[in-house]
Amino acid sequence: MVDHTIAHFEIPANDVEQLRKFYTELFGWKIERWPGPSEYWTISTVPVDEKGEPIRPGVNGGMMKKQNPQHKPTNYILVESVDEYAKKIEDLGGKVVVPKTRVPGICWWALAVDPEGNQFAIMESIT
Repeated sequence: MVDHTIAHFEIPANDVEQLRKFYTELFGWKIERWPGPSEYWTISTVPVDEKGEPIRPGVNGGMMKKQNPQHKPTNYILVESVDEYAKKIEDLGGKVVVPKTRVPGICWWALAVDPEGNQFAIMESIT
């Protein structure tokens, strides 16, 4: 089972609601507004315990309004199939900018951008 997780991330957005919907539909992530006055949303890629700590390997992150036009992350997200998720990215309004590429003995990966131009990569383990 793949949790579609990365090591650490924050995703800047002009339209947080649009990107919340995009990532929720693409990977099944849980994205909720952080309590308090700040405009910050938490992103859960793996289940957490009652203290908010991941109960299995994986790291959760956040989403916020862009601080400037160059505010762009790159995240490597584990998926079951680069081919399947490349198609889903395109279907949901994103774009694959570097097609499926093999890292011998390690993985397949592709570089993509979401509907707002945030760069991320999808990675399928070869093992």
